[in-house]
Parts: sequence; C-alpha cells; structure tokens
Amino acid sequence: MAKRVGRSNDAALMVLTSLAGGPKHGHALLKDIESFSGTKLGPGTLYGAISRLEERGMIEALEPDGRTRPYRLTPAGREELSATLSELRTVLEEGSLRLGRRPALNPAGAAT
Repeated sequence: MAKRVGRSNDAALMVLTSLAGGPKHGHALLKDIESFSGTKLGPGTLYGAISRLEERGMIEALEPDGRTRPYRLTPAGREELSATLSELRTVLEEGSLRLGRRPALNPAGAAT
C-alpha cells in the first residue's frame, strides 16, 4: 500500500497534543502518541521535537522525577496547538466538502 499523502504525523503537533492532556516524560509521550495517532515515533524524532518546542517556549521541562524528566505545555504551546487545530479543521472541512462529504463534528465542534 502506498504511503498516504498529508497524514498528520508532525512530531511537534503530536507532542503538543499529548501534553495538552497533562505533563509527561519521554516514554509516556511515545506511548500516548502511539495510542491516539497510531504513529510510532523514534526517540530521536521525539527528543528533536521536544528540543525545538522548548526553544520556542511551547513546552517546558519540570523537575526530574527520579530518572525521568516530565514536560508540560506552556500557555504559548496551548495557543499554538489551538491555532494549528483550527487550521487543520478548516482543511478537513474543505476537503470533505470537495469530496462531496460532510465532515462529522462532535458537540464540542471538533471534527471526528
């Protein structure tokens, strides 16, 4: 099967989405991302995204918890995630309309 075009597998977006549910350390991020997206990120991809997001002030590291270091979403990261999801919703709706389909929305207004 050919790889799908436009599959939303941007590591930074996935990290922001995962952290919107609460602070997590690297391994927990990997497992959570795989559970909600079906995408298995490698450690290099994950920590590269974490580093870039930290540099941009989207996430911040918390005090180490034993051998692990949890991360959390910052207000700037929450704002970025919200804006990105809004853009993706617009693309989903337009693409669905052009295919002659109506996008399914849940009561909160998020596409499903």
